[in-house]
Amino acid sequence: MNILTYFVKMKDPRVERTKLHKLEDIIFIAIASVLSGVETWNEMEMYGKTKVAWLQTFLDLPNGIPTHDTFNRFFSALDSNEFENCFLDWINSIFNRTQGEIISIDGKTMRGSRNQGCKSATHIVSAWADKNELILGQIKTDEKSNEITAIPILLNALLLDGCVVTIDAMGCQKKIVTQIVSKKSDYIIAVKENQKELYEDIQDSFRVLPPIETHEDIDYGHGRIETRICSILTDLSLVENSGKWKKLSAIVRLDREKYFKSSGKIETEVSYYISSLKSAIAIESGVRKHWGIENKVHWILDVAFNEDHSRKRAGNAAENYSCLNRIALNMLRKDNTKIGIKGKRLKAGWDNDFVFKLLKNN
Repeated sequence: MNILTYFVKMKDPRVERTKLHKLEDIIFIAIASVLSGVETWNEMEMYGKTKVAWLQTFLDLPNGIPTHDTFNRFFSALDSNEFENCFLDWINSIFNRTQGEIISIDGKTMRGSRNQGCKSATHIVSAWADKNELILGQIKTDEKSNEITAIPILLNALLLDGCVVTIDAMGCQKKIVTQIVSKKSDYIIAVKENQKELYEDIQDSFRVLPPIETHEDIDYGHGRIETRICSILTDLSLVENSGKWKKLSAIVRLDREKYFKSSGKIETEVSYYISSLKSAIAIESGVRKHWGIENKVHWILDVAFNEDHSRKRAGNAAENYSCLNRIALNMLRKDNTKIGIKGKRLKAGWDNDFVFKLLKNN
């Protein structure tokens, strides 16, 4: 399998005398089973035993199918950074980077990974490529507040030349902006009161100065009409220390109005951003596409992969299983079969040829 070449080079965390099963066999069964709807170590063992005749046609399996304890111990002990680096190498081999590709960075908490009596759960920060519809990478933090330190590590691992990086307000930091620009990329970053001075300066600018450009976009669907008006200013005279924000070209105000047809209720919201772009159309599009990481990654992982209810807590198990989920989601996204992600997982569980196709094409 092409994908296995990226993962079999990992350092095996097991001591030599306990290696009853080959690393490549464990990795293959893990990926194939998660593709097929498996969510627990016990189900992973059951998948292997159910599919053993098929698996034996291309795996050695010198001691049969690993037990659920073996899968648990292996992925709990496996260096999550090394697993993630192999994931990045694989993604870089299939990622078709295009000019203007929107790369959205956002975090997701795996709520089920919180131990009893422990305040924090595993929090994963991921990068999502809109046109490619691929998760490009992930990094674990202990708490949401640590996204500030995790984002630079993730950015450093990504190929961003010619892309546009979008991040929520947590990533509105001068060092992060400088790093994005150093990667020859543009940015659209939300601004909230965690950057109080910048936030107030942007508000004041829009009170005093007329927008240089506006763009309106109207979206119909789901029983509502949403109107978005993106206004930009390139006059930064009222933004103190604007020069410290690398390549800052425009400040942005985005007005959203949602009209709900059934109730007649209207909701309004105003958001602010900084950007290295100068086009209201491009900025509004980038902000809208940023939510793809919520709808096409986080929501899918919760609904189709049941990730929020995962109880994996030992060692690196939660982060490594999260990586398995993202490997599977990328494979399922790349497949053009006209069914949903959950349907594809069911089909993979039933149809050996389909799961083999998913693995072979990546």
